Amino acid sequence: MGIPATAQEMGFEEYEPESTLVVPENLVTSAKFPFVDAHSHQWRQRMTVESVDQVIKDMDALNMAVMVNLSGSSGDELKEILAKSKERYPDRFAVFANPSYEGIDDPDYPERTAAQFEADVKAGAQGLKIFKNLGMYVFDPLGRVRVDDPRLDPLWAKAGELGVPVLIHVGDPAQFWSPHDRFNERWLELKQRPRRKRDGDPSFDQLIKEQVNVYRKHPNTTFIVAHFMWLANDLDQLSQYLDEFPNIVTEMGAIIYDPARQPRHAAKFFAKYQDRILMGKDTWAPEEYYTYFRVLETADEYFPYYRKRHAFWRLYGLGLSDEVLQKVYYKNAIRVIPGINPALFPQP
Repeated sequence: MGIPATAQEMGFEEYEPESTLVVPENLVTSAKFPFVDAHSHQWRQRMTVESVDQVIKDMDALNMAVMVNLSGSSGDELKEILAKSKERYPDRFAVFANPSYEGIDDPDYPERTAAQFEADVKAGAQGLKIFKNLGMYVFDPLGRVRVDDPRLDPLWAKAGELGVPVLIHVGDPAQFWSPHDRFNERWLELKQRPRRKRDGDPSFDQLIKEQVNVYRKHPNTTFIVAHFMWLANDLDQLSQYLDEFPNIVTEMGAIIYDPARQPRHAAKFFAKYQDRILMGKDTWAPEEYYTYFRVLETADEYFPYYRKRHAFWRLYGLGLSDEVLQKVYYKNAIRVIPGINPALFPQP
């Protein structure tokens, strides 16, 4: 460990001021209502009897009634994940399948992939999860596979036919395409994680356009748009898409720091779209949920986020009403994701 820099030598990375602001603090370690985490990952390779039991204990402490595991894979791997989690705790996990893009140029790929997803749903999957590799890292002999590639149309249509949602993560924050300079508020993240810097094709706007094409083309399929569509810093633009496409809802995985720096505007957004927002976090780290609870449930002011490279600024609580909280925490998930047991939640 190096010698701490003097005040004159210290850089932004070392600067960690302790706030002298004296304001009420309401630390929240357990959600006010039982909730569904619509965006979590439990990887098959790490699943053991002991690890799954520990996850359940942590869920209980957080008041998490149901965890949606988006890393369900497909076929035999999906069945293994279901056996390790959902078969042991039937009401506590929902598992989403993941498609393969192998052989996407084969003539039978569209029908084969849709058929495999149908088999996965019959095996116990409750939805489909699309990772950001689609649109960015999946290639065929002609180049990048677009999110709106017509070879995937049968898959989107099959989800609609089966009545299960597609949770879709497209792209990265727009700042990853901006110059890595003193004006970029993701400067620290790009310094610490330089591989996250994006250049050229596809652009952020192009990825937005491609996913929107899918929502427009498949109005009978419900899409859960991950990470507030990476538009949590521009809620008015996100509002336009929610208004245009009644078949989409969104979830707040890994973006709570943006609503929490615009609490008045964000609180109005949550109130207006209270039927279209799902609770979600992404990375499984139980203590990090405390920040989500505090942002959603309290009116606290000027408190820190837990990861400086994502948000060097302080956060403010939205102070959502019980009506909005209940919808975000569980009612919307019950409506959108089939198979969640309503008895786990407060009854009218």
